[in-house]
Amino acid sequence: MTTISSMTRSFDAKHLLPPNEALERYFARVALAAPATERVALDAARQRILARTIAADDDYPNSPRSAMDGFAVVAASTPGSLRLAGEVRIGAQPARALASGEAMRVPTGGALPDGADAVVPLEDAHVDGDEVRVRERVTAGDAVVARGSDMRAGETPLDAGRCIGSPELAVLATLGFAEISVYRRPVVAVISSGDEIVAPETRPLGARVRDSNRYALAASLEALGARVHHVPVVPDAAGALEAALCAALERCDAAVVTGGSSVGVRDLTPGAIASLGEPGVVVHGLRVRPGKPTLLAAIGTKPVVGLPGNPLSALVMLEAVAAPIVAALTGASISYDETDATLAQALRAPEGWTWYVPVALDGRVATPLPLHSFATSVAARASGYVVVDGDRAAYEIGDPVRVRRFLCGGKR
Repeated sequence: MTTISSMTRSFDAKHLLPPNEALERYFARVALAAPATERVALDAARQRILARTIAADDDYPNSPRSAMDGFAVVAASTPGSLRLAGEVRIGAQPARALASGEAMRVPTGGALPDGADAVVPLEDAHVDGDEVRVRERVTAGDAVVARGSDMRAGETPLDAGRCIGSPELAVLATLGFAEISVYRRPVVAVISSGDEIVAPETRPLGARVRDSNRYALAASLEALGARVHHVPVVPDAAGALEAALCAALERCDAAVVTGGSSVGVRDLTPGAIASLGEPGVVVHGLRVRPGKPTLLAAIGTKPVVGLPGNPLSALVMLEAVAAPIVAALTGASISYDETDATLAQALRAPEGWTWYVPVALDGRVATPLPLHSFATSVAARASGYVVVDGDRAAYEIGDPVRVRRFLCGGKR
């Protein structure tokens, strides 16, 4: 059984908010700028977010079409011998209307001539010169694609805020869009802070660590629809973080800072943000594990998120808590990839706390992994994480859970 045995004592737990309440407070206090829009060519629109709802300009198809190769007929004329009255070419309008007692050859997708209300498949008809013999009765509508059966004029098949993928591109092209209005990708500055941080190519000596957070967080931010601006590592020096944040927010729409978000003497993030302007720090500390020191703030209309320096804490807090803030900048909704599973091990958490538990999946069985927030490899070993809600502190072996995969995780 996995338990939470201790909590950092530097925060007053009774004043900490659960994630949902923290976000409610944040959005009530901070007036984020509305996402900007831009127009892009259709072939550059993949994975972009629609900035306006798309309506059909006509019925699609705009006339009845044949669903298979065969003969357009008047259903009431069947069964019987029909006079072959010509042929419909694909993409062309029929030369004339069809009269009762006649048949017209038609390809799959070909327009039905006026008067026709059914199609007899080739294999169900026998052609002898100019005569088409139909042995079985057909019903009006048989093998016919009705006008407007795909989309009706004025119908809205695509709503604003939808991510554009292959199906959406097909609809947009069908409706005649060569370019489309999408939300501009916000630029988010990623700032790693701390004297202990060194670049990945540098061998860390003593208690120093390589800067893994910025790359993990950048990938998640890009998966959320943002672009990333990397800021050089900021040392634990007076004024350094303030200067870095000021410069970053001049050119970026938001900033994410890792490290220095707790309450120790060298945790400079809260003070640096508070010195830059209103509304400043809105929430500092959450009733969660991992990631209790998480900080939600804004300078003017630009959000600033302070994340713990521990790798697992930083990644989980960005994806599980701060993602709605990023989504508000992109115009997108958040879509998590979740899998139903059962627990291989019981879980216990303090009542009222939200616990993000990394798990490894074996088929549909989820095994909790040690909750070492300092360990870079935990997230890589995990298939995702389970959200243990604060209202339910106990989960038993075999209980059903939802495993939420990381936004930019590998396929495991």
